[in-house]
Amino acid sequence: MASGLAGDLIRTKSLERLNADADSGENQLERTLGPWSLIALGIGAVIGAGLFSLTGIAAAEHAGPAVVISFAIASLACAFAGMCYSELAGMIPVAGSAYTYAYATMGEFVAWIIGWDLVLEYAVGAATVSVSWSSYVTRFLRDSLGINLPPSLVNSPFETYTLADGTVAHGLVNLPAIVIIVAASALLMVGIRESARVNAVVVLIKLAVVAVVVGVGLFYIKAQNYVPFIPENTGTFGEYGWSGIMRGAGVVFFAYVGFDAVSTAAQEAKNPQRNMMIGILGSLAICTVIYIAFASVLTGLVPYAQMKGDAAPVNTAIAMTPFPWLKSLVTLGVIAGFSTVILVLLLGQSRVFYSMSKDRLLPGFFSKIHPTWKTPYRSNLFFMVFTSALGGFLPISQLGHMTSIGTLLAFILVCVGVIILRRTQPDARRDYRTPLVPLVPILGIVSCFAMMVSLDGETWLRLGVWLAIGLVIYFAWSRNHSRVGREA
Repeated sequence: MASGLAGDLIRTKSLERLNADADSGENQLERTLGPWSLIALGIGAVIGAGLFSLTGIAAAEHAGPAVVISFAIASLACAFAGMCYSELAGMIPVAGSAYTYAYATMGEFVAWIIGWDLVLEYAVGAATVSVSWSSYVTRFLRDSLGINLPPSLVNSPFETYTLADGTVAHGLVNLPAIVIIVAASALLMVGIRESARVNAVVVLIKLAVVAVVVGVGLFYIKAQNYVPFIPENTGTFGEYGWSGIMRGAGVVFFAYVGFDAVSTAAQEAKNPQRNMMIGILGSLAICTVIYIAFASVLTGLVPYAQMKGDAAPVNTAIAMTPFPWLKSLVTLGVIAGFSTVILVLLLGQSRVFYSMSKDRLLPGFFSKIHPTWKTPYRSNLFFMVFTSALGGFLPISQLGHMTSIGTLLAFILVCVGVIILRRTQPDARRDYRTPLVPLVPILGIVSCFAMMVSLDGETWLRLGVWLAIGLVIYFAWSRNHSRVGREA
């Protein structure tokens, strides 16, 4: 019995089996995404509110104007993982991302753990962003258009607000949060091509907003705000000096989370052996340039110390220019940023669920493909209900900040997967090869693990509880219904 259990936990899917399954059977996804669509998906997931908030926080509390170096360091850590993702996505052009790669290299049990964790990260992440999206939309409608939404319909039942007569009342539902989740899910159900087109349009809008802010801000930069470029260490680790730059890199790392979601669309990419590498590394490179340019302008407009505790440092920066109308433009940029983040997170979670369902680690109900739309619409429907309920009825304080612990764990496993496959499948087709193996994967593992251990205990507790639930499901149902196990 023990040997049987051990065998079940480490059973893998061969590369040949994975690639054959990707393009056979009736429940197949449609390959419609080209390299530019994949790059747009990556930018859509990465460029969000982090651009407008984390930059000021990291500069004021940790790195000063040298926050641009923090962004460069964080992007380097992502690049290590991104190169490993690119190699595996080309070798295994199947939906599921890190879940699928783990199944091919480390066995079913590890694959289940990472797949189950990614579902949580994507779903809770999308719900959290939907609450923030609701807040910005409500503010924009009020300040720019004079439209006041009823407070009871923009607050969850666990949140309170004060009426004009001083009475404290409870909210009913955060309706805008539900609306954006339903809208994004409906778009994803209709088709990946349509979703990619809408994402590309919105990405262009928010990049145009960023370009305007940077272009206008360049003319009002004060050189003295860059002095000292690296402020002296205050005696506290992580506040200025090189230790502050490194701590700042840990803070802004979370602004990069999302580029890995591109790999979940591998089974819908045309020529994935070539285009997945372009999509992953291309979006990461573009986002890095945008972040560094934006951080340079922001710290040039506002003395870094003035941004401490400032929840909207970009608005403070705009106040340094004679163009107050830019505030509304920035708000639109944030709303656009949130919208594409929600879209790509919902895309990623449904594709991971679809892959786990095809492997029968989850009921086959969720891998059913719509005959016309060619999308896993049942997975989209399930998460539309689940995620909109989280966003509509829980406050952001209970949802928590969208953390990256699951993503960091996925990064580590992908880096490990490259090392394993180089040994076990040295002659397999690799249109893109990660350079300097095993050095680059090891650097990816070390940098990502260092960031994981720096996360707070509550984040680890949430991960532990969710994984415990997943283990119960795996041993009670998934292990016995596994497609690989039954066909062995």
